[in-house]
Amino acid sequence: MRRVGPLLFAVVLTVAAVLAPAPATAAPPAGEHRGTLASGATWLGHVPERWNGTVLLFAHGFGPLRAQDAPNDQVRDLLLGEGYALVGSSYSGPTLWALETAPGDQAAALAAFTALLGREPRRTLAVGQSMGGLVSTRQAHQHRPVIDGALSTCGIVAGGLNLNNYQLDGLHALTELLAPGRDIPLVRYTGPEQAAQAAADITALVAEAQNTAPGRARIALAAALFNLTGWARGEARPAPRDYAAQQEHQYRILTSGALQRYVTAREQIELSAGGNSAFTKGVDYRALLAGSRQSAQVAALYRAAGLDLRAELGRLTRTADITADPWAVADLGRSSMPHGELRVPHLEIHTVADELVPVEQADWYAEHARYRPDRFRGLVVEASGHCAFRPSEYLTALHALEHRVDTGRWPSLRPADLIRAGAGYPGGEPRFVRFDPGRLIGGLGEPGRERHAGHPYP
Repeated sequence: MRRVGPLLFAVVLTVAAVLAPAPATAAPPAGEHRGTLASGATWLGHVPERWNGTVLLFAHGFGPLRAQDAPNDQVRDLLLGEGYALVGSSYSGPTLWALETAPGDQAAALAAFTALLGREPRRTLAVGQSMGGLVSTRQAHQHRPVIDGALSTCGIVAGGLNLNNYQLDGLHALTELLAPGRDIPLVRYTGPEQAAQAAADITALVAEAQNTAPGRARIALAAALFNLTGWARGEARPAPRDYAAQQEHQYRILTSGALQRYVTAREQIELSAGGNSAFTKGVDYRALLAGSRQSAQVAALYRAAGLDLRAELGRLTRTADITADPWAVADLGRSSMPHGELRVPHLEIHTVADELVPVEQADWYAEHARYRPDRFRGLVVEASGHCAFRPSEYLTALHALEHRVDTGRWPSLRPADLIRAGAGYPGGEPRFVRFDPGRLIGGLGEPGRERHAGHPYP
């Protein structure tokens, strides 16, 4: 028998080792897993008892940079019960408006979690909430997305430039009409303390103005510019022509935290962008209000108060003098707006009345984003409040997106069919409704705000 030399023997062993099947990677234990990314961000993941092969990549909203992998504990438990693996990152910031780093941190968290799982997921779906909805939307537009589909819930899908601009319109109206001549800073904050004081001052103005008919009319005008529907969370919805009740709801929304959020979040966005990205100079406030769903309400309250609405809108236009910093516009245009073609299916869900991210954002996105007609759909829930969804609505929307990813076709998105599909889930029957969001007042490219003087917007 011929002997095999030492070198040939080593080669034979090497080839055998290459051709031999790799040892199976032990599945990670079910339950919670955590880690830290190279960026310094942390990630949180949950593995179900029986994994169905799908990973849900959750992007949390504006707030503390804390890793989350589901919108709440109840929804997490339901998703784990259905076999989904969940993961999400904290984002590395450095500001709370973390759009510069969030998409990369989310991708890194997914890679770390996939390594833990030991095999590639059959599909990966991004689920983003509020600001996280913009994170997931941006991932869905990436040239080489790491996801197979995106579900944005109450998402800022119209982007940071739009958010900053229409909120500034409402703040300009409140300060100019309720306290003319008073110096309350609206942009370029020197720090969180100055922003917090400005928010407190504006909230106090609104509280005082609510005591008179002219004040209430002016609050309603500002609410229209904020795209704020007159339906407060946890309350019965006012009748369509009960304008006084609608205004009361708008007042309660503004003074119970919305104004504070509009102003203090702006300071964080400015810190991220290196300046102010919003403008009022050159804006036509008559054109803005003309496109609002609330224009009839505003006109009725102005008539009841004996005020000249046309004159006050002209005054807002004449006194508007805030300009944007081009570098901040460029920064947010790159980091905080949907751009590029939509590469994967995207489903967006919104409540009818959202005080922080109005449903009109979805209309702007549907008109301005680049996508094939079969890739984007929007759903609306008959409810009030920011991200005020029932677990049944999250799961029904998720399953609709899965169907589109798997088959290439959307299932029936008729409200009756969606309600029937989600009727067995905990937390109450889904409340999907047929609803036309209407135009985003103050959105870029919309009537009244086509462009900033001398500086085209993206």
